[in-house]
Amino acid sequence: MNRVFVLSNTLKPLMPCSPSRARRLLSGGKAAVYRMRPFTIVLKFRSDGDTQDVEFKIDPGSKITGIALVALFKRGRELVWGANLQHRGQAIRLSLESRRSLRRGRRGRKTRYREARFLNRSRREGWLPPSLESRVGNIRTWYDRLLKYSSITSSEVETVRFDTQMMRNQNIQGKEYQQGELAGYETREYLLEKWNRCCVYCGAKDVPLQIEHIKPRALGGSNSVTNLTLACEPCNRKKGAKPVEDFLKGKPEVLKRVLALAKLPLKDAAAVNATRYATGNAVKSVGLPTGFWSGGRTKKNRTAQGYAKDHFIDAACVGVTGESVFIPDGFLPLSIKATGRGTRQVVRTDRYGFPRGAAGRVKRIHGFQTGDLVRLVQPSGKYAGEYVGRLAAIRARGDFDIRAESVKVTSSYRNFQLIQRGDGYEYSNS
Repeated sequence: MNRVFVLSNTLKPLMPCSPSRARRLLSGGKAAVYRMRPFTIVLKFRSDGDTQDVEFKIDPGSKITGIALVALFKRGRELVWGANLQHRGQAIRLSLESRRSLRRGRRGRKTRYREARFLNRSRREGWLPPSLESRVGNIRTWYDRLLKYSSITSSEVETVRFDTQMMRNQNIQGKEYQQGELAGYETREYLLEKWNRCCVYCGAKDVPLQIEHIKPRALGGSNSVTNLTLACEPCNRKKGAKPVEDFLKGKPEVLKRVLALAKLPLKDAAAVNATRYATGNAVKSVGLPTGFWSGGRTKKNRTAQGYAKDHFIDAACVGVTGESVFIPDGFLPLSIKATGRGTRQVVRTDRYGFPRGAAGRVKRIHGFQTGDLVRLVQPSGKYAGEYVGRLAAIRARGDFDIRAESVKVTSSYRNFQLIQRGDGYEYSNS
């Protein structure tokens, strides 16, 4: 379980403490709750204290980024806080497409003309699409937040997905990457992730897997990743140079899945590659010592220590300092989901694109707004009980929706109690 962040009475970050110690401080009146998510307490009678070095580590991903805080104690390095940050790049992309269609539709109707905007805009140097920029912004936001809650002294970032050859030869360059001892490692790792680390033909897991050409080389198949998959040795031998359609003639569902997955675009890998330098620069701009490392080193560190695959664990194993990190058994990271802060759309539209209803006049109703972390005490009815969660919807008439414990409950605003203002993220314990 994550440790609890601790602040002095002057809001100076101290070393995180265990949840049990935080409970004793709170029950003894020596501390107060400063923030619920991530849980932070503030000491009432202490203005300073000794701190150890804490490293901020991230493992950027296209959909989920692992975040870890690793402290250097006398007994060694230990993971004290971890989180999996889920990005909303796809949601942003869909919102932009919706806005684009509304603007274009407005030009063809008898409504106010909206001038085309694709010819009168210039892009700054280093511009990224909004869906990618949001990933960088999420990471920078959480780096800034954690700087306020913990004594971070350095940062480590995984910027290159796979580069294990440099681990063997620090001077490798140019075509030596394709001719080295570990040539093809990046492709194999990509295939393992894409095909769920099992034989695509028989579904065997936890067995040695071989790279298999979907369309055999003897029939003109290429070495492109769109023509590669993974198979166990018996299936690979049995298929040989047969066309995949003939080999899976008796398994039409498997054939359909293999052909569909083989054509999947590399958009996730492209997203990581496009944002890796922007992410590194965002972290580096804080001014603390920052190291940049490869994904190959991360995997080597994780597998050598016997840790399971997870985003926050990968983050803890980034870099040289990740070679020896203690992660307590059953460690539960904080799950953070980027939700945004609402919408700028003034008026909703019907299915034909025409305005529907009036623009909202206020953002808060009875002191609440969408996204706030609240406690609901439902006095009666089917969902009677106490719930803690995020406000999913608010209405002017005074009844709100809360989403908690995988259910949605509607109740009067009088039954709600504000815990923490919405900050654009949704939290849960993994």
